[in-house]
Order: sequence, then C-alpha cells, then structure tokens
Amino acid sequence: MKKIYCDNLASLPQVAQEIIEVCKDEKIWVFKGQMGAGKTTLIKAIAKEMGVVDLVSSPTFSIVNEYSSEQGQQFYHFDFYRVDDSEEVLEIGVEEYFYSGAYCWIEWAERIPEYIPDTFQLISIQVDEKGWRVISISKIVNGAQHG
Repeated sequence: MKKIYCDNLASLPQVAQEIIEVCKDEKIWVFKGQMGAGKTTLIKAIAKEMGVVDLVSSPTFSIVNEYSSEQGQQFYHFDFYRVDDSEEVLEIGVEEYFYSGAYCWIEWAERIPEYIPDTFQLISIQVDEKGWRVISISKIVNGAQHG
C-alpha cells in the first residue's frame, strides 16, 4: 500500500502525478472517503494531469460525466452517492462503461458493490487531525487487497 500526504491544495498536481504513476496500469479507480474529504477535488487534479480538456465536475446528479483528453482519450467519472437502488445503474449502462477500456473514476462505489469489477485501484482519502489528506492506494484483485 502506498501512502501520500497532502497538506495543501498547491501540492495537488504533484499528488495527482504520484497517484497516476501508481494506478496508470489499471482502468478502474475507486475513490473512497467521507463527504468533503476531497474525492472530486482530487479527481479534478488527476484529470488535469492526464490532459483532460473538459470541465471536470461532480456527476452527483447525472451519475456519470464523460471527459476527453487533448489526444481524444475518453474518461468516465461516476458518483453513485444518490443511487438508492443499485439496479438503477444498469439503466445508464454502467457495465459497458466499466469494461470499455477507458479510465473510470468512481466515487461512492460502496453504493453499488455488485457492479464494481473484481480488480481495481482503491484510493482512500482520510482527513487527519491537522486537516491534511492522507491518501492510501491499494490494488484490489478479486476482493483481496494487494500491495
């Protein structure tokens, strides 16, 4: 497991680069953290570092936002916070997104656990007593944590 400490917004580009370096080989990235921990803010920084040219915002109401990079690469950003019935996500074709080969950044995956692929990068954000973000990265393979 890799840990990254972020004490201010100015260090976000460097933090985003570290996360990209660790996670780049896996297309499904699950972001976990309490409300207000900074999941969307971190995804915005990652998107910028990966060359996304679209406006990155929380897909809380639309469930999924689609972004493109300067090279035309597709990225999908999900927020399942408002999902009451996990079967709702089948209507948006969530499985097609997850298995499209594009990067998928997922917030509130715990609301739809049965649809999350078996292998993904888990990026957990915790806020410590100083207000710093402690970001832990682990690879999940068939439900088991590796590294």
